[in-house]
Amino acid sequence: MGRRGYPAEYRRKVLELVAEGRSVATVAHDLDVSDQTIYSWRKQDRIDRGRVPGLSTKENSELAVARKRISELENELAIAQRAADLLKEQTSPKVVSPGPISSMRVLRRGRDPRMQPLR
Repeated sequence: MGRRGYPAEYRRKVLELVAEGRSVATVAHDLDVSDQTIYSWRKQDRIDRGRVPGLSTKENSELAVARKRISELENELAIAQRAADLLKEQTSPKVVSPGPISSMRVLRRGRDPRMQPLR
């Protein structure tokens, strides 16, 4: 609900002064706060109380935490993908060894046709 520089208690007291009938401009001038800041606080207060549709302070906070976590996970994923790419570049392809089917050929024929006799 507003700028982080102002404590919630301070914002609440400012809104109470406005609710008592003092004009936003007068309160803003007396407390050296911009009138737009007070209007923003009042709008967010109305949202938090359910008088106006919108995201509440709690929902905004949860959304900010979720966005931060998503950003962290995206960074971790990018690092993992880059590491995988680097490993692919650095490793040589595997040599395929004869599998069970070629072993069966050896048993049936008595020798593996790919094997050459020693000279």
